[in-house]
Amino acid sequence: MSTDSPAARATLGKVIVSADAIAARIPALAREIVAWMGDGDDDVVIVPVMTGAFIFAADLVRHMPVRMKITLATVSSYPGDSTTSQGVRPLGELPSKLQGRRVLVIDDVLDSGRTLNFLRAQFEQQDPARFATAVLLRKTIPSALATKCEFVGFDVPDEFVVGYGLDFDGCFRNLPEVRILHPAASVP
Repeated sequence: MSTDSPAARATLGKVIVSADAIAARIPALAREIVAWMGDGDDDVVIVPVMTGAFIFAADLVRHMPVRMKITLATVSSYPGDSTTSQGVRPLGELPSKLQGRRVLVIDDVLDSGRTLNFLRAQFEQQDPARFATAVLLRKTIPSALATKCEFVGFDVPDEFVVGYGLDFDGCFRNLPEVRILHPAASVP
């Protein structure tokens, strides 16, 4: 990483969700999701939102003893070194052929609600048998709390966070915990 990159100038703050807390919550969350799915065979579609949710989704599905298909949705709302949502835009084709299936969208963080609302609208048009969303983190702000989300790992304060898949300018995804990030002030 270049020393003049925004990520290199950022400062990691305190841990707000420890690796141990994540490791304890993931199996419990998976059990909740499997109970919601109910009985059925070969009609479960897991849709991780890339790239922030890839670590969470991988750990979560390993605790879900059901036959499933995994298909990715790639959308962007925090491009580059942005710390505020820039609006949702798909970066490719969204999953299709969801009619009659049980669909679970997995995302990393719920803050503005734009990503989940966008994907919910897109996927519910395809008439799935059941549809739900799961997030690792939900910020305790009005927009997030007002957004329908069936499964939440942790409620967290309104801070910019990194780790466990969440990034800043492409960095910090590999941290085993979730930490507050303090971006460096812009240089004029």
